[in-house]
Amino acid sequence: MATSQIIERQTKYCTSIVSLLKRMGHATNQELLVELRRVYPGLSATTVHRATQRLASRGKIAIAPNAVDGSIRYDANTKPHDHFACDKCNQLVDADLKDKIMPIINRSIVGCDISGRLTIAGVCHNCLIKGGI
Repeated sequence: MATSQIIERQTKYCTSIVSLLKRMGHATNQELLVELRRVYPGLSATTVHRATQRLASRGKIAIAPNAVDGSIRYDANTKPHDHFACDKCNQLVDADLKDKIMPIINRSIVGCDISGRLTIAGVCHNCLIKGGI
C-alpha cells in the first residue's frame, strides 16, 4: 500500500515571489505585481494575491506590518522579529527588539501578559538626511 503524500503546488510565480521578496525584503502585492510584470507581462493581480496567500499559509513568506494605505505587506524573513517603520518613506526595516523592550512594557502595563511582535515608528536615517523632519 503506497503512502499518500500531499504535493504542494509551487508555480513559477510562487518561486519568483519568494526570490523577489528575498531581494526586496518587504513588499505589498501591488509592489510585487509591478516587479513581476517585467518578466510576466500578462500576470494578474489575482494570481499574485493567491500566490502570496498560499506562500504565507505554508510559512514560505511572512506577513509584515501593513503599509500606510492598509495594504498587506509580505516579508522574506519568516523568523519572529520586530520592525521599524519610517513615517516619511514607508520603509520597513527588520529589528530585534522584543527581548530588550518587552520587560519594560510588561512592567509598565501591570496585570497583563503582553505577546506578539513590536513595530516601532519614526523617521529613518535616509529621510533624516534628506530633511524628512
